[in-house]
Amino acid sequence: MADPRHTLAEMARLLASGATSSRELTEAALARIAAADSELNSFITVTGEAALAAADRADAQRAAGKAGPLTGIPIAQKDIFCTAGVATTCASRMLENFVSPYDATVVERLNAAGLVSVGKTNMDEFAMGSSNETSYFGAVRNPWDAARSPGGSSGGSAAAVAAGLVPLATGTDTGGSVRQPAALCGITGFKPSYGRVSRYGMIAFASSLDQAGVLALTAEDAALIMQVIAGFDERDSTCSDQPVPDYTAALEQSVAGRKIGVPTEYFAGLDAACAAATHAALDVYRQLGAEIVDVRLPNLSLAVPAYYVVAPAEASSNLSRYDGIRFGYRAAAADDIESLYKNTRSAGFGEEVKRRIMTGTYVLSAGYYDAYYLKAQKIRQLISNDLAKCFEQVDVIAGPTTPTPAFRLGEKTDDPVQMYLNDIYTVSANLAGLPGISVPCGLVDGLPVGLQFIGSLFDEATVLNFAHVFQQQTDWHTLVPGGAG
Repeated sequence: MADPRHTLAEMARLLASGATSSRELTEAALARIAAADSELNSFITVTGEAALAAADRADAQRAAGKAGPLTGIPIAQKDIFCTAGVATTCASRMLENFVSPYDATVVERLNAAGLVSVGKTNMDEFAMGSSNETSYFGAVRNPWDAARSPGGSSGGSAAAVAAGLVPLATGTDTGGSVRQPAALCGITGFKPSYGRVSRYGMIAFASSLDQAGVLALTAEDAALIMQVIAGFDERDSTCSDQPVPDYTAALEQSVAGRKIGVPTEYFAGLDAACAAATHAALDVYRQLGAEIVDVRLPNLSLAVPAYYVVAPAEASSNLSRYDGIRFGYRAAAADDIESLYKNTRSAGFGEEVKRRIMTGTYVLSAGYYDAYYLKAQKIRQLISNDLAKCFEQVDVIAGPTTPTPAFRLGEKTDDPVQMYLNDIYTVSANLAGLPGISVPCGLVDGLPVGLQFIGSLFDEATVLNFAHVFQQQTDWHTLVPGGAG
């Protein structure tokens, strides 16, 4: 009854029928973590005792007829979401011992729905990375090949779901950090529109780009969780008050007669096998009666450079709060306030975080603001305009999620630019604030690759619908590391 590959929807049905209990599901999840995570390193903190107590409360609620549809299902939280009474580290030495006094809105809503958190997942430090190698707590390993990266920054969440440790986990997506690791680990990763899910209690990296997301086995599972976490929150000034639709109601809608835009720019420099997998996936839609339309994103090549100006600029501002005085790590040796700041930040932050802080401070400095930051914001608008023009012609935009399958750990750590280019297909959605999803669409050299859909603003339902229809027609999402289906 505690099959690690049960989807969220299947677990909900098993719980509702009485075929299993939350206690059983939670014990099984904790046992799998204990058995497998020493190799994967996907968790920073495991909250076994608290999880079992929450599971017992969930079972009591169900026995009393007061349970919701997802009550009692295990979940993991990316260690960027504040959790009351539990360490929230952002995978950084700077916050290694920080225990939040409150829950993030996402955590609060998941708890209220009765889901059972079993722990906090590993990630790139302060969500800065595409390989989950910048974590102070060590790299996460891909369940498909332990010598390879699971992607980042939500690599711990992706690895935990792919390995069957939990059925779903939260993530954050600033430039692709939910969709890219989902693609490299062979699962579903969903990023909603900017403002659809509250960022309150989600530790900031780049405030105009960050968005909470979901890593799960299926698009249906992502829709179920979106129903819980989406919606207005007065504590987040960027959170939209747009009405939240019933995401599950639109999942089965036919795609016949609808249009999928495929940017020609996506295939310049794309790995040939990944391109073949993408075209094969698009053929599924042709057979279902959808129309494939060539579209143009003429400024796509500028997306990564613009992102890596805007995001570090915002990071340099957001991370200035870590000064060794109010909370977090504090250097022991300091002669004065300036050396306290310097010593604390030098020792408390990792190399990639320091690189981005320095880059961000530089592009915001006098004499360089107009040349870099202002120009990047103008390019950001051009990219948004390109996407908006596409949506005048098509329902969704589709293409590969990543240029290649999972790369080897250490392969790109000495070349930050090559690492950044992994985000070429994902960053545009963040720059424009649009929803996006990655679903498994094939294997290349035995490693999973993803198909990405991007939708128009606040049209998450259409994105989830297209992804779900694909998963109803294919079985890529049922494949598991090791070859057992």
